[in-house]
Parts: sequence; structure tokens; C-alpha cells
Amino acid sequence: MTARDDLPIQLAGTAKKYGKVRALEGVNLTIEAGGITAILGPNGAGKTTLINILLGLVAPSAGKATVFGGKPGRMAARRRIGAMLQDTELPENLTVSEHLALFSAYYPDPRPVEDSLALGGLGDLAGRKYNNLSGGQKRRVQFAAAVAGKPELVFLDEPTTGLDLEARQKLWQVVQGLAEEGVTIILTTHYLEEADNLADRIVVIDQGQLVADGATAEIRARVGGKKVRCLTTLEAAQVEAQAEVRSALRAGRYLDILTSDEIATLRMLLSHDETISDISVSGTGLEDAFRALTGHQTQGDLS
Repeated sequence: MTARDDLPIQLAGTAKKYGKVRALEGVNLTIEAGGITAILGPNGAGKTTLINILLGLVAPSAGKATVFGGKPGRMAARRRIGAMLQDTELPENLTVSEHLALFSAYYPDPRPVEDSLALGGLGDLAGRKYNNLSGGQKRRVQFAAAVAGKPELVFLDEPTTGLDLEARQKLWQVVQGLAEEGVTIILTTHYLEEADNLADRIVVIDQGQLVADGATAEIRARVGGKKVRCLTTLEAAQVEAQAEVRSALRAGRYLDILTSDEIATLRMLLSHDETISDISVSGTGLEDAFRALTGHQTQGDLS
């Protein structure tokens, strides 16, 4: 692989082992400047390992990884990167403004603190100490800190955890605005609605391997067919045995069925369960594509 300093991310055969456990296996991935890429996968898929390699927190066991053409974690790369990680805490006794001023000082050409406050929707909290903030407010401070240095590449790991709907949508707007300015955004999230709304590219990792990579619409289209949802006494395995059924998974009380022939599936359901009710038929989406690619439910499995 010839490293290019104009490319935010290049991975070539990147692998990582922890003892006998293979967290990543031969991942090849190139991310051009700009746009929002969502990296999805079930728990233990290797997403965190991948992000840690790109941030220079761990070294690959094999293959190569470069960020802006050089080794991840070097000072030249850090000055071009912002990161909002899932497990982050900041000093309790600094105020919101003091935190943002501190993070800004790490970068050669940071945003004014007032601009970072505005991006995080924190103007009315500028003088409040971090330990007096709610969980959602702390996440907004962590986001503002991640973009305070005017980075070219931003890692957002579960950025809207703890945010209410209004705050989540406002953050989405800010992230989209940054992408429109040319910032490269790497998003990991267990909210597939979030990935669907924000990302123009989806990368799916499962069991340490890259299993899908493409435009969001392309990933959705991989499933095709229809989704049938119903309340039924039939077992998922019984339904999945039908030739046209791609998958059948329980979602609470409901059975969600991906099928290439919804008419045949409906006929089978009605003929085998006289008590079936609450039947709906819809097109497939990103959540269905994720399940088809990995075999995992999304609630609780994806993070």
C-alpha cells in the first residue's frame, strides 16, 4: 500500500489479535476526505479495535494502517483529528468554557470557544461546572470538545447516547453541516435510524471481518424483497424453513420476516395459524440489511 497524505484513512490487510482472539482479520478500507461513514457491527465485531488502531491507541498485529499518510497517533495526525469516544469523562471541577478552552489549546488553529459552545448548544451552560451537568449535557460538551480544534477528521462513537430527541436532531444537523464543510466524519452508533439519517456510506464489520461496504442506499438495496411483521404462534424456525423466507426473527411479541415473495409468505402464515393478527407488510430498510448481513438483532446487539 502506498500511503497518501490526502487520504484520512487507509487500511490494508489490517489485523489485530489479543492472545488467541482475532479481533480484526485482514480489513481493507480506504476513506476519502469528506462525507459521513458509519461503521456498524454487533458487539464484539471489532469496531472498537478498528477505531483504537486509527487513533493510535493500539497497534495492528499485521497489515498496515495510516491516517493522513502516516502512522496513527503521531502528533501531526492528532492535530488534524477530533474524537468523541463512548467512555469519556472530563475533569469534574472545570466549567464548560474552561474545558473547551483547554481542548482548543491543543490545536494550531482552533475554533473560538464561543463557536464551539454554539455547535454543542451550550451557550447557556458556559459557566457551569462539568459535575453539575446531566448525562446528555456532558455528551454535548464532549462533542463540542471533539470539534473545538477545527479537525479535518472526527470520530464520533455513540454521539447521541443520553440525548433527548430534540438534542439528538440538533446534533445531527451540526454533524451534517460539518460534513458539508468538508470534514470527514466516522460514526459508530447502535441507532440504525441515526446511521440511516446521517451516513452516506455504511461499513459493516462482523467477527473481525468487513462484510459490507457501500453507499447507504446500496446497502439497503442488498436485502430486496419485503418485510412482514405479525403476531403469530408459529416458531421463527418453522417460518424460516420456507423457501422464499430469508430470515425470521422475534422482536418482542412480533415476528419479523424478510421474504422475497410476500404473497407466498402471507398464504403460508394464514394457513398455518388461525389466530395470526396485526399483520403489516413494508419495504426493507437499513435495519433489515444489517440483520441479513450479520444475523443479529439490532436492539441490544449493536453498539
